[in-house]
Amino acid sequence: MASLKDLYVSDVAPALMKKFGYKSVMQIPKLDKVVINVGAGEAKDNAKVIDAIMTDLAAITGQKPVVCRAKKSVANFKLREGMPIGVKVTLRGERMYEFVNKLFNVAFPRVRDFRGISANSFDGKGNYSTGIKEQLIFPEIEYDKIDKVRGMDINFITTAKTDEEARELLSLMGAPFIK
Repeated sequence: MASLKDLYVSDVAPALMKKFGYKSVMQIPKLDKVVINVGAGEAKDNAKVIDAIMTDLAAITGQKPVVCRAKKSVANFKLREGMPIGVKVTLRGERMYEFVNKLFNVAFPRVRDFRGISANSFDGKGNYSTGIKEQLIFPEIEYDKIDKVRGMDINFITTAKTDEEARELLSLMGAPFIK
């Protein structure tokens, strides 16, 4: 199932080495990790929301999510320190490549009127962030079993030094950037 990793080793890495003229194979940028985050502001009122999000995220990623808790109390939001406010998953290795392959080749094409993802969401250090408005685009989620449509943030952390290198890495791996 690691077809994306094989693609990286056979095609992407040599193409990056040729384009950017690296002296060593250790300089070639690679995907380090993928972090998926789902914020749940309504979890302060209903504790079952976190369980539903964790079930969905575990089905999508194949890995158990971690509950994120509030670090500080904020009176205006009726938030106390330690309350659950979100869920995240950090993927590395085989699961990461499997998720990225599924995201680029299965999930994104299922979005209605999908033209591509923005190529401007890099942070200046070679990391890319994007968002999804609904979890229904993943084939593991059954429409009848969800309680509410939720979005998620997906961050691609790479070893690239510049945004140009990271953009080239992700586009060679199949990221559907808008031209």
